[in-house]
Amino acid sequence: MRPFLLLASRADDPAADGEYAAMLRYGGLTPERLHRVRMEAGPLPPIDLDRYAGVLVGGSPFNSADPPERKSAVQHRVEAELVPLLDEIVARDHPFLGACYGVGTLGAHQGAVIDGTYAEEIGSVEVTLTDAGAEDPLLEGVPRTFEAFVGHREACRTLPAHAVLLASSATCPVQMFRVREHLYATQFHPELDVEGIVTRIEVYRHAGYFPPEDAYRVEERVRRVAVTHPPTILRNFVRLFG
Repeated sequence: MRPFLLLASRADDPAADGEYAAMLRYGGLTPERLHRVRMEAGPLPPIDLDRYAGVLVGGSPFNSADPPERKSAVQHRVEAELVPLLDEIVARDHPFLGACYGVGTLGAHQGAVIDGTYAEEIGSVEVTLTDAGAEDPLLEGVPRTFEAFVGHREACRTLPAHAVLLASSATCPVQMFRVREHLYATQFHPELDVEGIVTRIEVYRHAGYFPPEDAYRVEERVRRVAVTHPPTILRNFVRLFG
């Protein structure tokens, strides 16, 4: 079996390693079947898509919609390296699942409007599938309405006409979409459980997602919510394309 490829861009090891461990756990994968490239750590190596069953993009502290002068040199490099890879992924309709930052990357690549209009605080939201989402094989076994963890400063305000809206929420109209047949992006995090989001609250408490002194309040809020269905998406991705 071919492995999957995780493209990560979190510079903080606890968050980066927690994300990788969650992708392994909820995808039902072994380390041999999930290769990770930490894009923030150095230039993206040559990627032979034929080696991989599918590509996963994890979350990121980067914001695609930030003006160029606010982006670090690392973010500029990562974005420049992703463009030709996404060109090939889209042209080939190679299986792709981007979580959170996947909306900013795949969405921007496809002409979506990405900005801060529908930013969401760290916490859980009720996500509802569209009719197209309810029929999509990647969402098999996911109920029509479910709780999911979010936390982002940008989101998709307007999808391109050729994209298919799969899920929405009251606070963020584009929670999941598909391009072509095999290219997916979620605004919510299919890999996050309570301990994972608590780790990120600690790691990013000074990153502007919430006032640093509110970290305990935010943590208590997420601990009160049962989020169980989003990992089904990861399992389905591996099942469908692995």
